[in-house]
Amino acid sequence: MQVIRRYASLVTFSHTVFAMPFALIGFGLGIREVMSRGAITDLKSAGMKLFLIILCMVFARNAAMAFNRYLDRGFDALNPRTAIREIPMGILKGKSVLIFVLFNVLAFMIATWFINTLCFYLAPVALFVILFYSFTKRFTSLCHLVLGLGLSLAPIGAYLAVTGSFSLIPLIFSAVVVSWVAGFDIIYALQDEQFDREHDLHSIPALLGKPLALRVSSLLHVVSAVSLILAGWYGKAGMFYWIGATLFSVMLIYQHRVVKPNDLSRVNIAFMTANGIASVIFSAFVLLDIFIH
Repeated sequence: MQVIRRYASLVTFSHTVFAMPFALIGFGLGIREVMSRGAITDLKSAGMKLFLIILCMVFARNAAMAFNRYLDRGFDALNPRTAIREIPMGILKGKSVLIFVLFNVLAFMIATWFINTLCFYLAPVALFVILFYSFTKRFTSLCHLVLGLGLSLAPIGAYLAVTGSFSLIPLIFSAVVVSWVAGFDIIYALQDEQFDREHDLHSIPALLGKPLALRVSSLLHVVSAVSLILAGWYGKAGMFYWIGATLFSVMLIYQHRVVKPNDLSRVNIAFMTANGIASVIFSAFVLLDIFIH
């Protein structure tokens, strides 16, 4: 049990709350689509697809986060904020973490095999994106967008798992995720602005400084809010969707109200609490809209 807790801490399992709700939205959209074709009548089949989607989300995120911790273990040991993480503290060995990464990569591939052929063939592409992110901070300040791209695969992947085909609406939700995640990741990176500069690591705060970085973050969140409107308009959403979109947008505004260039004391509130609440509440209202509207 203690080993499980250590690995759950390593991958910050609670942060699954960011992408998982959007995977559920993709699943809901997919179910609605196939039901409109008269292709799904078996709830057991739908339940199995949902179970496999959740497994894929967990395995993919475990692999991505653990690989990030493994690759950054040297920098983490030097940074006072991250020196308490499992590898720098000696709680977990680097070799064990790498084995954990490989296990989750393999488990992800196996899970996609049981979903459908398209998801299995696209699985290496998804793994490349989410694992490649860990390298990006070494050469580009656009690393935040790559992180957003990785999480944005959640609604697309879940939709593909159910329907076996692409559609515009999950792509619009992916645009919501890309800009939303990149925006709040910039806020989180404010904490390491000086450290990143001193160690030749790249980020928007290290490149532009805190005030301008917060403006870029705000702009990205405006793009996210506009994408929400576009998704609602294109999908002919009902009342529940617009309530959820409004609440999501309010939480975007809130995190920019509590974080200031000269006051980072509430970064964790903005990063974890505000965004976690935003994604869960939004997905709940969207799913209500999908199945009730």
